Amino acid sequence: MAKVLAVNISDRKGVVKHPVDQAEFIQGGIKGDAHCGADDIRQVSLLADESVDKMREMGLSLGAGVFAENITTQGIELKTLPIGTRLKIGETIQEVSKIGKECHHGCAIKQQTGTCVMPTEGIFTRVIQGGIVRPGDSIEVI
Repeated sequence: MAKVLAVNISDRKGVVKHPVDQAEFIQGGIKGDAHCGADDIRQVSLLADESVDKMREMGLSLGAGVFAENITTQGIELKTLPIGTRLKIGETIQEVSKIGKECHHGCAIKQQTGTCVMPTEGIFTRVIQGGIVRPGDSIEVI
């Protein structure tokens, strides 16, 4: 079963996001997150923990939110979902809007390893129906 491993937010752009017990998803993104309302295509970012494992295998100690993802997932191959796919995540409905997230210029992980999983394995969604999302919530393609 696909599930939410962590929900992560930050009050500033360009920093590691920190895990929270729950977050309120609204039209435009996540209430309290620096990226909320800034972009219609990139409202919420998701990355599979299985993708993070690829970087951990390179000897890096990485926790949830280190790639600035809002939702860390487990048990779903995000990179295979076509744009337009709708997901029920917790109380929300979200729609895949973009595949891949470019690393920012000073990406420490890319500088250390020469590679990063976000450009090919991270995805973005837009919030179609708001609600609360918590770690442990199920994720299903609808």
